[in-house]
Amino acid sequence: MWLQVRLILLVGLMFSILYGILALIGYAIGARSYVFYIYLLALAFLLIIIQYLSGPKLVEMSMRVRYVSERENPKLHRMVEELSREAGIPKPRVGISELKIPNAFAFGRSKRDARVCVTKGILELLDDDELKAVLGHEISHIKHRDVAIITLLSVIPMICYMLYISFLWGGMFSRDRREAGIEMAVGIIALLMYFVTSLLVMYGSRIREYYADLGSVRLGNHPSKLATALYKLVYGNAKADEHTIRQAAGLKAFFLNDVSRARDEIRELRQIDLDMSGTIDEDELKVLKEKRIKLSLEDRIMELLSSHPNMLKRIKHLASLT
Repeated sequence: MWLQVRLILLVGLMFSILYGILALIGYAIGARSYVFYIYLLALAFLLIIIQYLSGPKLVEMSMRVRYVSERENPKLHRMVEELSREAGIPKPRVGISELKIPNAFAFGRSKRDARVCVTKGILELLDDDELKAVLGHEISHIKHRDVAIITLLSVIPMICYMLYISFLWGGMFSRDRREAGIEMAVGIIALLMYFVTSLLVMYGSRIREYYADLGSVRLGNHPSKLATALYKLVYGNAKADEHTIRQAAGLKAFFLNDVSRARDEIRELRQIDLDMSGTIDEDELKVLKEKRIKLSLEDRIMELLSSHPNMLKRIKHLASLT
């Protein structure tokens, strides 16, 4: 419930910021400029619509997705079908990415257009229960319409950035000194709001990751299986060469974890695997549940700038679900 409340408050805050910026512009430069920034709004929404419609094809190309039939991979199809039935959504298309780095992702315009994909690396890394827990996470993203929500939230930083460009540069070339000062001030405020709302979009993305973890558990997967899968993914990502990590870093918003943080997260996760078995069992989650975790200032800043939660905090959240 608290995750849902936070998301509702976040959406309300984002649109309040947008309304405040537009009200400030209207007050500062008068009704004669309304047509101009309404045009900017329309253009921003048009760009979002284009991104929303073309997004699946761009993801397929960048992630090198190949859709597989039930005959090619019956086990993967069976897992997706069972989880989809449990979640009450149509079965998504099933694909395998050619990317070497182990991970999984979901995308699509709607529940009926959804696709769930895994990389070849994750199929070799996880056992069946762990893979099913990961797929449950991705199915939950689809069930909760996370692609649509994050796309909606992303409209606002885009609008702020377009207002910044238009008003700051417009003010620089204006002949009226007073009007130029007002326009440049509005542009600077829009730039500040661009940074603020971008951070809020990443915060929204982190909330959706926690919510998808919860969704996987609600679909019948044990928290320890998803925790172990995340633990193994961090190790699998950290073993990848620098070229592969850099290649995947630009796509990390689609992944189950932040691949660029994997090597740093290993140090934190070692304190959970008490018996050094390479898995996180139910007993270890119970110990973590009662344990207070502290993050360094650097880790807190890195999480603030990431679309994924800190992995130690994330597994701590899973421990609370046991």
